[in-house]
Amino acid sequence: MEIELASVAQAETVTDLWVDLAEEQTQHDSHVLAERNRSSVADELARHAVTDRLVVATDDGKVVGFVMFTLDRGSYEMDVTQGVVENLYVVPEHRDEGIGSELLATAEARLDDLGADTVTLEAMADNLAARRFYRRHGYDTHRVQLEKPLETDTHSKEGE
Repeated sequence: MEIELASVAQAETVTDLWVDLAEEQTQHDSHVLAERNRSSVADELARHAVTDRLVVATDDGKVVGFVMFTLDRGSYEMDVTQGVVENLYVVPEHRDEGIGSELLATAEARLDDLGADTVTLEAMADNLAARRFYRRHGYDTHRVQLEKPLETDTHSKEGE
């Protein structure tokens, strides 16, 4: 198994994996439309590859996992520099081999080199396996996002 910075050519393969990730997350109530976002994600992954913010795990040259990360460039002044792990994914047949841990550690080290003081990431509330994985790596709840659908059985957006 190799963990390495992704090439722009590998970013194309990672796009397919990102679509798999997004489709998998729908079972945890994600609203992201995988295929409809393919083009914009492909562009974003290529930018991450060019700026050395995309790392892949390869097995005999085949990409079997990836992590993409960046520094938070939000509009607020903060008392820390935040690194952000935007996506981390390992193909199902290679899970539980330590690949996700290696990808996460590599992203954290690269973010440290870029000047990050903390690292943030998101996991779907319903994705207990992902939440356990991140807790094992020292992540704890920092912020909670709540969601409420506005459409109910007695009220719909169309005013039915």
